[in-house]
Amino acid sequence: LGDPGRPLRRGQPDDDPWYFHQFNANKKSVTLNLKSPRGVEIVREMLKKADVTVENMAPGTIERLGLGYDVVKQLNPGIIYCQVKGFGAGSPYEKNLAFDMIAQAAGGPTSVTGYGDRPPVKPGPSFGDTGTGMLMAISILGALYHRGRTGKGRRLQVAMQDAMIHYMRVPFSRTQLSGQAQLRGGSDRSQPGGLVPSALYPCKPGGSNDYVYVFTSRANPEHWTRLLKAIGREDLVGDQRYDTNQARSQRAAEVDEIIAQWTRQHTKEEAMRIIGEAGVPAGAVFDTLELMNDASLAARNIMQTVEHPTTGTYKMPAWPVRFDGAPPRVKPSPLLGQHNAEVLGRWLGIEAAEVEALRAEGIV
Repeated sequence: LGDPGRPLRRGQPDDDPWYFHQFNANKKSVTLNLKSPRGVEIVREMLKKADVTVENMAPGTIERLGLGYDVVKQLNPGIIYCQVKGFGAGSPYEKNLAFDMIAQAAGGPTSVTGYGDRPPVKPGPSFGDTGTGMLMAISILGALYHRGRTGKGRRLQVAMQDAMIHYMRVPFSRTQLSGQAQLRGGSDRSQPGGLVPSALYPCKPGGSNDYVYVFTSRANPEHWTRLLKAIGREDLVGDQRYDTNQARSQRAAEVDEIIAQWTRQHTKEEAMRIIGEAGVPAGAVFDTLELMNDASLAARNIMQTVEHPTTGTYKMPAWPVRFDGAPPRVKPSPLLGQHNAEVLGRWLGIEAAEVEALRAEGIV
């Protein structure tokens, strides 16, 4: 099973092998023709032995295939049956199709991304797809724990729109504070109740991603003092014009220029190091190529090199959680149907010769 909500067209990884690699590492691939009675029969036999099944087909498709929840529950009462759709049951858009960008638009993230005087912008990361899948994965773990205690299976359903709404909790808190829709503030401080400074500042040599984000916390007024010392403006420490966030908010443009005068003289890496070492939160804006070639990420196995039998060598992010001090090793994405014989043999006792016959008939 692929990632829940993954919009890659079925059966065509060669259309964009790099996309396929990123989302299918460490998986096994079984191909089955669900338009054939024998293919559906094999799926039913596998479902009898499965702990979890996940489907994200268009609304109504899984039921038309004869693999809806009521059917599968009869086959395997203990199964965790998971469904990912664009919109939730009971929604006026329940039967609509959805992809990542649709979920981000309908669930709110697009509305708060960009600048208020310009059209909204779709966020770059695939929150709609991956973010929804993460919520389902966490819920599956809870359902498996529950089954271990009770023996009972569960039906889990998540809509991509609903998942995006879940990730909008900070913008909702701003709406509750102001009574207004959350504004698009670009990369600057959140409104209302924004922090100053809390923004991107330009660095040399002035490339498209040569910026550093500097953040001063409301909970720690010392951040401002530390920042002034780090950028050589000790003369402003204690200056009542800038001494509190409220005062700085009245002079936000002045504060930004004070910081930018310093950051323009440094690369983003230098700025991040100097400000960070001073005890002030700071992050350089690293792009995908910089991250892919970052030696420290490679040394920590966060960015790993993978060897694929058809594509060759490539780099990709590993699972970021460390198990006993190290992240798991990334294995290459499978070829379509690569594990047909292995999985069907182990799960159902189907001999290799029969698997080959199924392949010849177009069933696998």
